[in-house]
Amino acid sequence: MLADADLPKGGSGDGAWHDLRMPPSDPRRPAVVAHRGASEAEAEHTLAAYKRAIADGADALECDVRLTRDGVLVCVHDRRVDRTSSGRGVLSTLELGDLEALDFGPSPSEDPQSTVDWEAPDHDRSRVLTLERLLETVLDCGRPLELAIETKHPTRYAGLVELELVELLGRFGLAAGRADRPPLARVMSFAPSSLRRIHAMAPDIRTVLLFRRVPLRYRDGALPPRFRIAGPSLEVLRAYPDWVGRLQARGHEVHVWTVNESEDVAFVVELGVDAIITDRPGPVLAQLSDQQRATGGASQGQ
Repeated sequence: MLADADLPKGGSGDGAWHDLRMPPSDPRRPAVVAHRGASEAEAEHTLAAYKRAIADGADALECDVRLTRDGVLVCVHDRRVDRTSSGRGVLSTLELGDLEALDFGPSPSEDPQSTVDWEAPDHDRSRVLTLERLLETVLDCGRPLELAIETKHPTRYAGLVELELVELLGRFGLAAGRADRPPLARVMSFAPSSLRRIHAMAPDIRTVLLFRRVPLRYRDGALPPRFRIAGPSLEVLRAYPDWVGRLQARGHEVHVWTVNESEDVAFVVELGVDAIITDRPGPVLAQLSDQQRATGGASQGQ
């Protein structure tokens, strides 16, 4: 593990981590995780989206990572860059320089500021975002903030993704925990093999096993050995609402994705989930705050 003096700027670690069950703003509510940044307000996976999420007060940031042909981890969801950029092609066949020539922000017709902002465009806000840059942003934001990193599989680079990820997290002092706390970053995946590689290389890193459905063998709340956090979709919890209680009864956490509508937020809060992954961190935080004030007022009136 790196000594504090070896950490990047802002990464001493003291106060930079908090337990997801105890968000710094209020221990009674679930943590709010910004899915691909504040991706409803800004283009997903751009620096602008993550800065907006930080400003909105998100407890954690979520990102997907893929490996470029020259071995750089970048924050991009899709296998191809067609949907989210001005270019075309399979990301794993492109080098970082190729990606840096593309625009990952909204098109001028989609950008509400495009007709009123006469200043030179801030290309840094919409260029491809490397995981390294995002880590710097997290550690320099000046408040407790966690990062949930999803590895995308299958990929032609297989275990190289996890190898590069652990190496990069290690350089930032985020691959090993201390006696009283795990690392600030955690890794998520639908692929158990990806998370087992993380366990083998960096056992302190917390991992989240994602679910689009619930296999029969896990419906009693059990998870595979060494897994402590389940990441079900909202649709899974709609189909199996009792699964949250079963998981938590076995000591597991539940991080649900992707929750955007107010009625869905209320639903998962009622179930008692530990973290809400959302494209709308600002509005979700506002709803949780309003709900807590209403509950608190009702309690005082009794």
